[in-house]
Amino acid sequence: MRVNIHTVHFSADKKLLAHVEKKLKKLSQFSKRIISINVFLKLDNVVHTIKDKVAEIRLEIPKHSFFVKATSKSFEESFDDAFDSLVTQIKKHKEKNAA
Repeated sequence: MRVNIHTVHFSADKKLLAHVEKKLKKLSQFSKRIISINVFLKLDNVVHTIKDKVAEIRLEIPKHSFFVKATSKSFEESFDDAFDSLVTQIKKHKEKNAA
């Protein structure tokens, strides 16, 4: 499983990166076939005033990819929301293919 964390227009502190990596390790319990995970953490700029923090996650498994995006006032909250959505998508995909 290849994990890439991209921070766009800012430098993430170690605490945020540790939070993201810790959560991503939990994904292996939902799918053993994960090829790669790309996480994008961005600042949402509206007319040069920073409004929200955006987290995007793209997960690749054989023959399928998942993409989620969440926005909130903190990166941790955005990432957690996106992560929960991703887990839901993976579970639905598993159920659909098992039936």
